[in-house]
Amino acid sequence: MDRRKYLKTLGVTAVSAGVLVDACKTGNKETNTTTATTESASTIDRMPEEKAHEDELKNEPKFFTPNEFATITILADIIIPKDEVSGSASDAKVADFIEFIVKDDTDFQTPLRGGLRWLDVHCLNTYQKAFKDCSAQQQIEVVDQIAYPEKAKPEMAFGVSFFNLMRNLTATGFYSTQIGWNDIGYVGNTPNQWNGVPADVLKQYNLAYSEKELKECISFS
Repeated sequence: MDRRKYLKTLGVTAVSAGVLVDACKTGNKETNTTTATTESASTIDRMPEEKAHEDELKNEPKFFTPNEFATITILADIIIPKDEVSGSASDAKVADFIEFIVKDDTDFQTPLRGGLRWLDVHCLNTYQKAFKDCSAQQQIEVVDQIAYPEKAKPEMAFGVSFFNLMRNLTATGFYSTQIGWNDIGYVGNTPNQWNGVPADVLKQYNLAYSEKELKECISFS
């Protein structure tokens, strides 16, 4: 189940967590251990009222039960597993991110809890065990039935909808952390040196720097 290539492409266009979260509604390993952006140690500047809201949500009781949280963690790691490039979704604390999201936007609570319940009922009917207690092979078998909407059977429609939501939230959580940024080689804005417009481009547009500009400008070449 090699989905990382697809998710990298998804992550490039969704470094901002809000983009994917809204859509859901309708190379150093030491560096890679940086946790999700919901951590209180985040250095991101925010308005006082935003910080107060974040702290309030963190102090609320847990929404997911221990069993639900364990299932989310397993699913997230199936979606984005650890590889030779970076850590897994659980290394990036994606389950904590999803816990935070359902408190911040309660519209996600029913679809996620309902999806988790559907997943366990399906596994109980098929394997006589809840999803988290199934073997790794059985878990992959179930995910394969709901991960590809075009191939899924009609009776799996609810599971497909749930997995789509989980996949989007997992990608959002993973690619809004340092681990995710490192995974796709995203470096953001970095200082560099510029020697002006290249000579061939100036020639193409019949332009040239004046003697004064050339004398006053510093060359880094």
